[in-house]
Amino acid sequence: MPATALAFLKIRTGPLDRGRLTTMSALVVTLLIWDIDTTPSLWVEVESLLDPWANVTLTCRAYEGSLGFQLFKDGVALEPVNLLALEHRFVLGAVTSETRGIYRCRTGIDNRWTQLSNLVEVSGTESLAPPSLSAKPVSWITPGLSTTLVCRGVLRGVTFLLRREGDDEFLEVSEAPKDVEATFLVHQAGNYSCSYRLHDTGKPSESSTAVSVEELEAPPPPALSVKERAAAVQLPGDHSVCFCVAPVIPVEFQLRRGEVELRVDMYSSNPGTINFNMGSLTPTDSGLYTCRYRMQDEHRTWSKDSVPVELLLSDGTLPAPKLQAEPSANPTRGALVRLRCQAPRSGLRFALERSDAQGHRVQDLLSPEGSVAVFELRDVSVLDSGNYSCVYVDPAPPFAGSARSAPLELSVDGPPPKPQLQPLWQGAVTSGQDAVLRCKGPLSDFSFELVRDGEVVVSSYGQDLVLINVSPQHAGNYSCRYHTWRPKSLLSELSDPVELRVTGKIPLVLGAGGHPGAQ
Repeated sequence: MPATALAFLKIRTGPLDRGRLTTMSALVVTLLIWDIDTTPSLWVEVESLLDPWANVTLTCRAYEGSLGFQLFKDGVALEPVNLLALEHRFVLGAVTSETRGIYRCRTGIDNRWTQLSNLVEVSGTESLAPPSLSAKPVSWITPGLSTTLVCRGVLRGVTFLLRREGDDEFLEVSEAPKDVEATFLVHQAGNYSCSYRLHDTGKPSESSTAVSVEELEAPPPPALSVKERAAAVQLPGDHSVCFCVAPVIPVEFQLRRGEVELRVDMYSSNPGTINFNMGSLTPTDSGLYTCRYRMQDEHRTWSKDSVPVELLLSDGTLPAPKLQAEPSANPTRGALVRLRCQAPRSGLRFALERSDAQGHRVQDLLSPEGSVAVFELRDVSVLDSGNYSCVYVDPAPPFAGSARSAPLELSVDGPPPKPQLQPLWQGAVTSGQDAVLRCKGPLSDFSFELVRDGEVVVSSYGQDLVLINVSPQHAGNYSCRYHTWRPKSLLSELSDPVELRVTGKIPLVLGAGGHPGAQ
């Protein structure tokens, strides 16, 4: 498969519509409001930082006023508190063997509870567990653009320390008298870590996991792709939409063909994404397109170009090619299949298409020296079954193209390849923590399921399947599988099992939460 992404779009030049951009900005604001995280926060408050474990309180704060608060200890739900408030304070008092454990909270009432908060570990000894460190909004800096590092613990009122690896003179200090985190502005590349201390004479905590900040000449490229209906070879007069996704917001987008900026109608469906709405296609629109972005300041640096997407347009006036499968259109599972597309002459651009209920979609593009394009399908499975056709286009004026070949049905027996399940922890998982398992399939655009004793316990459109707030009852063997609807509804075999062991012992004193042993 060539590095060029397979996409098909139309570019129409013209002036920017400021009214449309104003509407787009309003839409972005609305979507930002819709996307607010309502997960509560949990932190520790102590009577004295000089003797923190003598009198401990866990404070659970809701996103907005809540009718109820519930605390979890070591994965087990405690009796809820019915109270209309923004936050509730759970008093533990002096830390003892009865109050040591891993805590989380949630807010709500009856069956309408929020997701669980970050976890807090309490054991009452002198050692301090590491905080977490994260880069926002991105983990890189460019000329004119800085980034921030957020050091977060769970104990309010501590002093945070930021260090850069290999630089003994670099030390940033920030006090957080009323918060559990501190934000540091970063201007230089390097590997950073943070810690905290309870008071001026206190020993710092263990350091956080290091975060690497890169210095780039230009921001990294965005991703350019197309809407479903524009993923086939297009006909004159067709319309299509492509969209460009940036890793930061807010930004200004630009669509380009070669080195030329193209002015097109655009709108936003969510922050960091722009949709380019194209007009009627003409044969001259075939070619490679890229997008790029920059922060909303004309003096900022443009990002690198996205991976190109290719528009291929065929007017259907040239004779249809012939498509054949070698060695057979009914291959055995795991075989190599060659699909040969035969045209009347050489010097042409070929596209292999596959059709399903959503229409045609280009699988590959080739420009062979001769009149035959050979498309290879390696290690075929039932996922490769379907109807294939091919098209060719003359890349020289007047850019004529062929009709589609007669469809070729490829049929492969057997179930889809089974995925691989990987645990993202080592050893046993402590009660109250999360257990993350990664299900790796042949493609990423599936829905995934985590299965235990024949029952689905987690479903996700991402490969990471999370068991939240585990307790001893979660111990056992797990497998995963994936579900795809293209070219038809298929359910894979189960992966080989992975054992989850759960222990009640806690290795840390006080932590900022996170995945156990995640790599």
